[in-house]
Amino acid sequence: MDLLKMQYEPHALPARTLLDTDPALCRLLNPSLQPAVLERFLIEWMARAVYMTEPVDGWIRRTGQRCIELGMEKLGKQLITHAKSETGHHLMTLEDARVLVEHWNARYSTQLSMDELVAQAPTGSMREYRQIHDETIEGPYPVGQIAIEREVGFLAVYFGPRLVKQVETLLGKEVADKLTFLNEHVAVDVGHTLLNEKMLEEAITRSPEQGRIYAETGARALTAYIHFLGECLRIAEVQVASRATA
Repeated sequence: MDLLKMQYEPHALPARTLLDTDPALCRLLNPSLQPAVLERFLIEWMARAVYMTEPVDGWIRRTGQRCIELGMEKLGKQLITHAKSETGHHLMTLEDARVLVEHWNARYSTQLSMDELVAQAPTGSMREYRQIHDETIEGPYPVGQIAIEREVGFLAVYFGPRLVKQVETLLGKEVADKLTFLNEHVAVDVGHTLLNEKMLEEAITRSPEQGRIYAETGARALTAYIHFLGECLRIAEVQVASRATA
């Protein structure tokens, strides 16, 4: 992994530091956060994450096909195989959103509609996140898609456990256990990260000068996802505040 450390890692670090410094993420982990805001954030995130997650297996498969076209057959076949394991992940976010909405509606007079939540128009960061994937896959450096998976996986591995702990503290283990999408990614993305790093190392060994391009692509996607979480939190804050003054 020496080439990865030299040619890739330094260019990914600025985006990763946002996981410790982004104001919205800091508010999300603040012990004084209102429990209702955290619960409403989780609902918004899971409902909107369907848009973010549904294309994942297709993105990975298309990346594999592009890699084969560019002469990286081994890498391409690995990606096409890996894509199968990502099929249907958006169904998990849908189910988590449904269960969280039921939990909310049983406790608060302000009732939420699952159908309305899922049907909301995408935010700017959601559209940007999809656009980064599509531009990367169709562009000259499709391996950048692997970097996207690696960096967003880092979010799950690094930030995910802290968020789960905050949910357990403010909302209880009952709610934390409902977060199947988050809990699974905290558990399995360690392995996915290692796989993505291995594939990136292979690609960078082939073209060391492209390591920075891959890293910057992954960093763009991670930043967009962090902004997405921030948007979900701001929506939750507004919704809870309006409920309190109604």
